[in-house]
Amino acid sequence: MQKKIKDKESQISNELELNKKNNQSLTDKVNSFNKKIELFEKKNNQIEKTHKEQIDKLEKISSLSASDAKKELLETLVQETKTEALELTQNIIEEAKLSARQDAKKIIINTIQRVGTEEAIDNCVSVFNIESDDLKGRIIGREGRNIRAIEAATGVEIIVDDTPEAIILSCFDSVRREIARLSLHKLVTDGRIHPARIEEVVKKTSKEIENEIIEVGKRTVIDLGIHGLNPVLIKAIGRMKYRSSYGQNLLHHSREVAKLCGIMCSELGLNPKLAKRAGLLHDIGKVPEEEIETPHALLGMQWAEKYGEKPDVCNAIGAHHDEIEMNNLISPIVQVCDAISGARPGARRQVLDSYIQRLKEMEDIAYDFKGVNKAYAIQAGRELRVMVESDKISDDQAAKLSFQISQKIQTDMTYPGQVKVTVIRETRAVNIAT
Repeated sequence: MQKKIKDKESQISNELELNKKNNQSLTDKVNSFNKKIELFEKKNNQIEKTHKEQIDKLEKISSLSASDAKKELLETLVQETKTEALELTQNIIEEAKLSARQDAKKIIINTIQRVGTEEAIDNCVSVFNIESDDLKGRIIGREGRNIRAIEAATGVEIIVDDTPEAIILSCFDSVRREIARLSLHKLVTDGRIHPARIEEVVKKTSKEIENEIIEVGKRTVIDLGIHGLNPVLIKAIGRMKYRSSYGQNLLHHSREVAKLCGIMCSELGLNPKLAKRAGLLHDIGKVPEEEIETPHALLGMQWAEKYGEKPDVCNAIGAHHDEIEMNNLISPIVQVCDAISGARPGARRQVLDSYIQRLKEMEDIAYDFKGVNKAYAIQAGRELRVMVESDKISDDQAAKLSFQISQKIQTDMTYPGQVKVTVIRETRAVNIAT
């Protein structure tokens, strides 16, 4: 028993001795670490002192304060970074196009083999017939100058292909397409086809179309037996000829609704003339070209009130989509006749309306930028051509504008495939010899 106790005491003594040695070693390490910290602090203070002295010397030499120098440096860096970022982005885009082209060809070929594509919708295409295919060369012009001038002046894509004795005019805007068709007819008849003559003919044709719109409005109200309409409303009715709603021609639809309203009111013993008036004007709010947040029914009602239409007519216009409460018997009749005209098989195609809306939005995005003179969405929305004012936009700014518009389209819109943004800057020098 005594021996065990002595052995235990000896073991404890050895452990205590070992702990003392470990404590001493830790103490030595702590002291060494503290000395290193002190040395580091001394060196850090010395560096800060030297740094301050160097800044003071630089300020004396350059006569700039540290804040001014920092501001100038930041401005330089920002400008350089913007330029480098633009170049880098363009390079990345070009590389991506090159690397993706081969894969895109394979995908397109496989898709074409598996899917049958529909014909182009009539609402977006017109065919201009010519007597001989020899005229195609004159319309195209040397190096394509004439065809580019026509497209720039009208905003219509001119398609010259192997179709015999025909040229295709493609544009979602019926007014532009009609201006292009009539202008081509005049140019071919006259025989003088060159850029200056093209611009002159397009301007003259545009004025004639405005007069034609008024005549269409007058003929429409006479055919329907409607009298006393304000001239502004008559012109708006004429413009319906070049508008569509879900693929349905707006003027044809409005005439149809007017006739249905007249017949229905006659059957019910109500005033057919007042009903036809309301039916013809019910979609007048769809005529304005500019984008307005107000629903077309309420906008049409505001127009009718402004130009002296009767309260029953105004209410029928505003209530045909339940935007306001109906307060007379003509209002529900207009609503029903509108539904009958739009719901019959083949009358409407919603895809076309959303497609046209998308192209208009694309053009509006370009007009939001300063210096833009004209903007045309062509090739079914796959290309946006932007004409800029040469005195406000330089060549470098034109390249930057193209990038900014493409980024805005990518951010704000949903579209299939890709959209090519082409910014055109044209410089003209004109002198007059007397």
